[in-house]
Order: sequence, then C-alpha cells, then structure tokens
Amino acid sequence: VPTDQTSFSSPDKFTSKKTTRGICIRVSAKYSPEHSDPPRQLWRFIYTVTITNESNDQVQLISRHWVITDAANHIEEVKGLGVVGRQPTLDPGESFEYSSNCPLRTPFGTMHGTYQMVAADGNRFDATIAEFTLSGPYTLH
Repeated sequence: VPTDQTSFSSPDKFTSKKTTRGICIRVSAKYSPEHSDPPRQLWRFIYTVTITNESNDQVQLISRHWVITDAANHIEEVKGLGVVGRQPTLDPGESFEYSSNCPLRTPFGTMHGTYQMVAADGNRFDATIAEFTLSGPYTLH
C-alpha cells in the first residue's frame, strides 16, 4: 500500500507549472465573484504566480507577454515591462510571488504566455507560462 497519496492526485485544471532553463513558474487561478458582474458580461479571475529560480545563475524578469482566450475564442494579448510594476531579480533558490486579475467577457477561458528573463551574463530567454484555465461558476437555466 503506497504511503504517499499525493503521487496519485490528479492535476488541478486551474493550476499550471512549467520550468524553462531552471525558472519554474507556477500559476493558480480562481473566480472572483465579488469583482464580477455576469449580467454585464464581466467575469473577473484572480491569479497568483510564483516564479522560482532553480538555476545556478541570478536572473531578472524584464517583461511579460500574456495570451488570454475567452470561450468565444476572442484572443487578447497583453505585453509590458515587468509584473505589478516590478522587474524582480532572483538569486539561485529565490522566489517571487504576485497576484493580479484578468477580466473576461465569458465565464470560461484560458491564459498562457512568457516572461522575458535576462541572466547575469546578459543572455535573454523566454520562460514559458503553461496554459491554465479560468472557470467561473456553473449555472443551469
């Protein structure tokens, strides 16, 4: 009988995890009913990102590129410098966590993207943010 039950747990569809060149990016998302207004076609989701430097080199997050797709296949791309007004530098073993939000015109959608990182030697690379699901409440009419 296995003692580690976590090895048998199924992955949460609202969570993503991806490691690129030693940069591990984990995301969890949840529906925010208090900031949503479904009669006006507004569903808002809060997502939390944890970026962990598992490499042996210092890295800095320079910019972000998100691809947001709603249930009607409307795609919105968001690009900009840093995250939440910061361009964090991470030493080996360090993590940076932040939360933000995403509005959708439908109760379901997905997000994925990249963070442009720069290593201490000046080399730039894109760290992948694996796709995750944005899912509002299920309603029956």
